[in-house]
Amino acid sequence: MDLELSGKVAIVTGGSRGIGKAIAKELAAEGASVALVARSMATLEPAVADIVGASKGKVQGFTCDTSDDASVKAMVAAVMKAFGRIDILVNCAAKPSGQSKPPSLTEITTEEFWDHMNTKVMGYLRTAREVAPYMIAQKSGRIINVSGLGARQTGTTIGSIRNVGVAALTKNIADELGSHGITAVCVHPGLTRTEATPGVLAAQAKARGITEAEAEKGLASRNIIKTLITAEQIAHVCCFLASPKSIAINGETVGAGGGMPGAIFY
Repeated sequence: MDLELSGKVAIVTGGSRGIGKAIAKELAAEGASVALVARSMATLEPAVADIVGASKGKVQGFTCDTSDDASVKAMVAAVMKAFGRIDILVNCAAKPSGQSKPPSLTEITTEEFWDHMNTKVMGYLRTAREVAPYMIAQKSGRIINVSGLGARQTGTTIGSIRNVGVAALTKNIADELGSHGITAVCVHPGLTRTEATPGVLAAQAKARGITEAEAEKGLASRNIIKTLITAEQIAHVCCFLASPKSIAINGETVGAGGGMPGAIFY
């Protein structure tokens, strides 16, 4: 299937590692030009070099702190100057979650809570707010907000709140911008295999006195297919949602964690 991404321009925040990098790499392989966004050029440079090797379009790194209004404004302006248009926004920049035991209620600090909310929920809003005028002018655009299945289950209070917030933001964006030819979709990954996974497995194995294979089996058992979904598999979902062929999916939240046992979403 031709996803019709050749010649499109995509911004991917949180693009120097993990799911963000995998999405950027897949978009580039499909022919899109990619503005790879992260806080540090030191992490962006090797990511850009890796993606360029599989790219059919232009790939360029842009530094940005999505928790800061001025930084986001400057980044979007720089992308427009470099590429001339913005067709796709993939929001993936967030504080790491799921790599260690989340704080209990009495351990949550105000500072940590607002740091997560400002980076992820408000950060996604900032980037969407800045690209919207360009997408409205060209009467087309795709906004994909990468959130997480913490929105659908307990166990991490901050994670649940921030991910529910992203889903609510997405639906509001879709309703407001749909008449301009712009769609918005929220993607909820679950536990996902990234470059950070080996360290997580090693830490869990040591803490519980088990092997790393046993630790991985325990994590994988949380979904229906009993297999850790990879960052590349999340990227496949997001690339379809970035495609004009995904027009029928708008304002929705798509679970991408291999299936949650026992749950019905309707």
